[in-house]
This record gives sequence, C-alpha cells and structure tokens, in this order.
Amino acid sequence: MMSTSRRRFLLLAGLLVSLGLSAAPFVAPVRLAAASLPARLTDQEFWRLSTESSETDGFFRSDNLLSNELGFQLVVPNLTRLVKPGRVYLGVGPEQNFTYIVATRPAMAVIIDIRRGNLDLQLMYKALFELSADRAEFVSRLFAKRRPAGLTTRSTAQEIFAAYWDVPTNDAFYAENLRAIIGLLKDKHRFALSSDDSAGIEHAYHAFYWFGPRLQYSSTGNFGGANQPTYADLMTATDGAGQARGYLATEEHFAFMKDLESRNMLVPVIGNFGGPKAIRAVGRYLKEKDATVSTFYLSNVEQYLRQDGIWVDFCASVATLPLDETSTFVRSVRRAGAPGFGLASELGNMSGEVQDCR
Repeated sequence: MMSTSRRRFLLLAGLLVSLGLSAAPFVAPVRLAAASLPARLTDQEFWRLSTESSETDGFFRSDNLLSNELGFQLVVPNLTRLVKPGRVYLGVGPEQNFTYIVATRPAMAVIIDIRRGNLDLQLMYKALFELSADRAEFVSRLFAKRRPAGLTTRSTAQEIFAAYWDVPTNDAFYAENLRAIIGLLKDKHRFALSSDDSAGIEHAYHAFYWFGPRLQYSSTGNFGGANQPTYADLMTATDGAGQARGYLATEEHFAFMKDLESRNMLVPVIGNFGGPKAIRAVGRYLKEKDATVSTFYLSNVEQYLRQDGIWVDFCASVATLPLDETSTFVRSVRRAGAPGFGLASELGNMSGEVQDCR
C-alpha cells in the first residue's frame, strides 16, 4: 500500500508538471532534512549508542586513570584556531579529553578506548559532574575530602588544589560518594551496569580517594616511576603562555562539561582503534545525524597500532568518518626534553592524512 506521504508527493509533482514546472527541486529538501545531532540523548539512546558501538573488552598494560602528558595544553591555542565549535569531538583515555573539549566546544563527544575500565572511569566522571554544583564541590567529591572554607566560583585551579592538598581523606565521605555515583547511574539513568562495571567504577574511585590530588599515572602499579605529574600538576598547568586551559581552570569550563555530561552528550565506547567496529559505528551514527568531526585526540595510541601492524586498519576506519578540511588530529609523540614523561603534543590534518586509506 502506498504511504500517505508518497501519495501527497505524487499529487504535488503532478500539479507542478501540469503547470509546466519540474518536480525535481523537491528531491533536494529530502537530503537537507537529514537528522541533525540532538540537543540531548535520552538515557536509552546514550546506553544504546555506547553498547552497540562497542567492541569486546581489550587489554592495555596500565589503568590510565589520569594523563601523564604534562604539556598537552601547549597545542590548545593552535587547536582552537583550526577547529570549528558545535561539531563532534572524539578522543581516548581519561581527563585530558575534558580540557580539549572545553577548548573546542563540541556539540557532542565520544571517548573510544580499548579497555572497559576507561568506560567505567568515564561513567564515574559523568556522575561526579552531575552531582557537583561547582568546581570546589567536584574536587571534594573526586577525592573524598570535605570542602574547606573560602573556596568560591572565582577561585583559581591553583587555589582549589592548594586548599585540598592537606585536607584529610574522609572514609565515610568516600562511601557516601560511591553510593551516590552508583545510585545516579543505576537509579536515575537506569544504565544496565554489570557487576564488573560497578566493580570497575569502585576500583577507579578508590584510587582517587586513596591517593588524592597526589595521584599519578604510576600510582596504581603502572610503569613510569615517581617522576610522573600528579593530578594537581595537570590541573594547574598552562598553555605555555601562562593561560590556564584546563577543564577546572574556570567555572565556565566546568559548567560546559557539567552541561555536556548532564545532557548525555559525552558517550564512552569500548573499542580498539585498529578494530573493525567502534570507529566505523560511531562514524555511521554521525553521518546519519549530518555531523562532522572537529577533533580526534589520539594520545600515543598510534605507536601501539604500528607495533601491532594495524595502523592501516585504523587509517581506513578514520577515513569513513565525516570530516572536512578543518578536522584535526591531536597526538602525543616521544620527544626528548618534553615536559613530564617525555610526551609532546602535535596537531595533524585528518582529511589529508587518511586520504590514501579511503
């Protein structure tokens, strides 16, 4: 049976032809009417996009609870000049994504990581953003330390972390916050967390509670030693010209992240960059929504893709993403003398770099 919309189109087309006009112009608006990114995802849409885009849990040699890239803000001034806001941010790993997100102002973000542990970490952060009214409360909850007096929305990141540095960790507050995190995810959002997810969230949150702002990349048994930057170091770093670009640098930055998370517009996905599914599935979703990728933060994952002989698979998957001439890679490369763990950040043009992989 012919649909009502089809009958209406044929009647209108016939009328135009009888008037000596072409019905062809009515084909174009069909494409122009393609769906756009929603202002928010429902809880069901969020969980479906995450689970249906994900691959099986993979392995990496470290927990990656925080970055070890002390100089990752150095490329932010150039990045903000290159990319367009209101698009889609892709990334990998933990909190450094938030700083790049507040710099590039996307409408949506997707974090793709080989480990399910990173998905659990991102869910922990999602809950803490939603539960916290401002930066000082967020840091209080993140490290299970009672909020000291004197912090305001005008406090700098340096002032916030200095205030919390010697505040005792509170065991009861830790237990209270862990219940609130799991409760928000399960009861408010009704995400189908597995027992492994709940355990993974607890594992991540316990590390923040146990080490506080002194938490380092190597704190939970990862390689690298004590020369790694602390969480406080990362949050009080600048872009090299003295401007603090971190996601906790200003209340405006925090509010952007809180709003994005509260609208379910930061979606964690499990996937190997060289795998067959995750990047391509995200790309299909974005094309359906007529969206464009502005930024793809890679950390130093390409190093491992090349070691495993699957970089070309990654390149081919990226080539399926909706890109334009401003879409930009942000990557970390080994460089002697680079701050922190010897990792320096670089920018690359996505379309140009993957054109031979299409």
